[in-house]
Amino acid sequence: MGNKGDLMTFRPDIMVLDATMRDGGLVNSFNFSDDFVRDLYITNIKAGIDYMEFGYKASKEMFDVNEYGKWKFCDDEDIRAIVGENHTDLKIAVMADVGRCDYKKDILPKAESPIDMIRVACYIHQIPTALEMIQDAHDKGYETTCNIMAVSTVSESQISQALDILMQSPVDGIYIVDSYGSFVPETTRNLADMYLEKAEGSNKYIGIHAHNNQQLAFANSIEALSRGASIADVTVNGMGRGAGNCMMEQMLGFLRNPKFNIYPVIQFIEKHMVKMREECVWGYDIPYLLSGILNQHPKDAIRFLKEHRTDYTSFYKEQFEKL
Repeated sequence: MGNKGDLMTFRPDIMVLDATMRDGGLVNSFNFSDDFVRDLYITNIKAGIDYMEFGYKASKEMFDVNEYGKWKFCDDEDIRAIVGENHTDLKIAVMADVGRCDYKKDILPKAESPIDMIRVACYIHQIPTALEMIQDAHDKGYETTCNIMAVSTVSESQISQALDILMQSPVDGIYIVDSYGSFVPETTRNLADMYLEKAEGSNKYIGIHAHNNQQLAFANSIEALSRGASIADVTVNGMGRGAGNCMMEQMLGFLRNPKFNIYPVIQFIEKHMVKMREECVWGYDIPYLLSGILNQHPKDAIRFLKEHRTDYTSFYKEQFEKL
């Protein structure tokens, strides 16, 4: 399958989604100050970002509201307190995890909500429930995506079958998700070609959500875009679970679309992220590299670093034994 577009030229179809508060919220339990959130919202508008993901629509019956900041739950009134009626080109997104969201109750009709997009996240065995959530959000008037997580752990035939099913749904976009940071550009290229071939003629777009365990989040993101994917997830300074994500500033500095502006992002980093890095930790480290190489969930690496361990060889052997 040939390239859909040369990234050295202007690709008007490419969109960028800021996932700082959602993936970054996994680092600080979603305890972002209102000043941080408001400044990030304004930064995204100035930078030309297409979507801003505020966090999760998590169930308050499953998750203790006293243990998490409000962006774990993304009540509409909390979002509206930041964006008002959002008379801008920036669209508002939230993520709803299959099995962790009371979507029928907590996701209001679009006409009553400041949210524009519902991103349904699921594992491949949860596709049937994901379809119900996508249909519900679509019927309520939202844009929708399906983010199939941990595809590095399932077979190509399973992915193919899941895509066939999703192509029959009203979902607007489908994401390639490198949950464990295990992809290399060749992996991304092959998956992007598969997703795009399935989506051909459907008016559905393909997106990429990459983690930086092997310091390849940016490389994998632009590889997917070069094959024809139309939207990339980024976070400011790469803030995200474990090794973090593709950096917004890196992506905006690369894309040729004149609507994007890196300068307000640099200002935001100077004002907020330097201090944020003193309060919580994310980004490349040896345990994340090893979990990425071994295609394993980063939860053990996160625990390893929280315990301030440096016996990397022991960690490697512990992880290798799990293969």
